[in-house]
Amino acid sequence: MELDIKQLALAIRTIAEEKNLPEEVVQGIVEQALVAAYKKDFGDREQEIRINMNLNNGEVDAYITKIVVDKVDNKLYEIDLKNAQVLKKDIKIGDSIEIFEKVNNFGRVAAQTAKQVILQKMRETEREMIMEEFEDKIDTIINANVARVENNLVRIDLGRIQGIMPKNEQIFGEHYYPGQRIKVYLKDVEKGFRGPQLILSRACPEFIRLLFKNEVPEMDNGAVEIKGISREAGIRTKLAVYSTIKGVDPVGTFVGGHGTRVNAVMSEIGDQEKIDIVVWDQDPKQFIINALSPTKVSDVQIEASTKKASVIVPEDQLSIAIGKNGQNVRLASKITGYELDIIAAKKNIQSEEEVIEDDNNNIHTIELAKQPKLKKKSELENNLLSAIEEHGQ
Repeated sequence: MELDIKQLALAIRTIAEEKNLPEEVVQGIVEQALVAAYKKDFGDREQEIRINMNLNNGEVDAYITKIVVDKVDNKLYEIDLKNAQVLKKDIKIGDSIEIFEKVNNFGRVAAQTAKQVILQKMRETEREMIMEEFEDKIDTIINANVARVENNLVRIDLGRIQGIMPKNEQIFGEHYYPGQRIKVYLKDVEKGFRGPQLILSRACPEFIRLLFKNEVPEMDNGAVEIKGISREAGIRTKLAVYSTIKGVDPVGTFVGGHGTRVNAVMSEIGDQEKIDIVVWDQDPKQFIINALSPTKVSDVQIEASTKKASVIVPEDQLSIAIGKNGQNVRLASKITGYELDIIAAKKNIQSEEEVIEDDNNNIHTIELAKQPKLKKKSELENNLLSAIEEHGQ
């Protein structure tokens, strides 16, 4: 099987259209393949060779770089001074020169080599172009289709390439099926041995951020901001929001009239995931109180150096503060950046102290403001008689 050069030249335009690659890129790949083929049939693998293909007539020109010497020992790499001066008069010994050769055909082995190089280079080039295309889409939401569901990941069809959504990037409790239309967040493009790997996510906090950005136009002009997000996908999300304009309610802006905006986000991630929207505050103490909403907080004691805070709540608010399986306090801790210790307060009337029992069953007491003790009935009667006697005197 010989390599049909003219047919290959005509096929370049078709290959370029099918692979959605520029024609000059495909031509360059084919010329690289022909260099490999030339070395197989006529030269040596270490030679420096350039191939030029004419797409109009299919002619192939080879240009072999050789060193000018006084006496030729290896004709593949060297040319004597006399012959070199025929091509270039002012050339000297030690200079290099390109020798032109017309190539009419290649043998069977060279044809196989060319085919392998073309396929390999086409795959590499296609991957590189896809990499460049999707690198610009990192940190964006993409509309896609589920291609295949496997044990630990979901393969997502993005058109020219498939991406993967690992188990830890999936929403807990969400089920996927082939052909399903979903929105995915492009988290990263990893360069692997087999080409670029697109890592997709529906579980990361950034997915929530961009979903709200699509629903809240006030974010575009900076009227409101998302200051922080902590999320356990499929279970609960806390969103800290802030308004840069006085009089603008940041929570109401993100909730929307009749809850339209937050409901639009929930319709994408599923109603099973609760979204708490709280007001961000520059004061860490107030921010912690806001973040633990809807808990009623009695006091917050902060240790700024260790980023720890003790949060004192009424006893009947303890379960609300902690949340189911500790979700509320865990997410509040993430979004505020403080390790939160929830402490329940109990009032002890007899000792006139407030007794606080923390999660480790340790007891703390806080002295309350002293209330006047009620006097016994006999004491009141004696005092009354004494007052009458004094008045009579």
